[in-house]
Amino acid sequence: MTPAPLRLLIADDHAVVRAGLRALLEGAADLDVVAEAHSGEQAVRLALELRPDVVLMDLRFAHGDGGMDGVEAVRRLASAAPGLPVVMLTSYSGRADVVRALEAGARGYVLKAGPPDELFRAVRSAGAGGIGLAAELVGHLVGQVVSPAAELTRRETEVVRLMADGHSNRSIALSLHLSEATIKTHLIRIYRKLGVDNRAAAVSEAMRRGLLELT
Repeated sequence: MTPAPLRLLIADDHAVVRAGLRALLEGAADLDVVAEAHSGEQAVRLALELRPDVVLMDLRFAHGDGGMDGVEAVRRLASAAPGLPVVMLTSYSGRADVVRALEAGARGYVLKAGPPDELFRAVRSAGAGGIGLAAELVGHLVGQVVSPAAELTRRETEVVRLMADGHSNRSIALSLHLSEATIKTHLIRIYRKLGVDNRAAAVSEAMRRGLLELT
């Protein structure tokens, strides 16, 4: 039996962008756009009313009933509808914007100028309970430990910090004076502890839990 398609809500203040996203997303058999919103306020109202599987939320809106931006809309939904996945879709890739969105409760962050496959991956990952982060954004999440990690050891946190800075396994191994095999073992443990299965998701989850902070 074929599973039901993921029901999506698109929130963007540009009608042309919404139309383009709808056409792109509905071209996939497993995705269905059930509504569109032109402001953060409308997005929150429709999301609570329709309960879509995933909300695609613009970061910034040019207008709105109360001037609510995408991050505040995410924060409202995280409080009113815990567990409803929101993926930020935006033109902005600044570190502060990424962190604000993740801290508010977003489960993904994708650039409008990025490849369509990245958008599809983020939407499907969020719908399945995971996190979708554009690969090029990982390098922006450079940070340092700000609180003791009950789940990660000091060494594991160092690995995540270097990974967030865009280092390869080999580069991390050289920085920490360890073998690549040891780094791979650390990564397996990190993924298990954070409940993720890839590097981008590990960095995103570490940021969400407050284990890393921008410098």
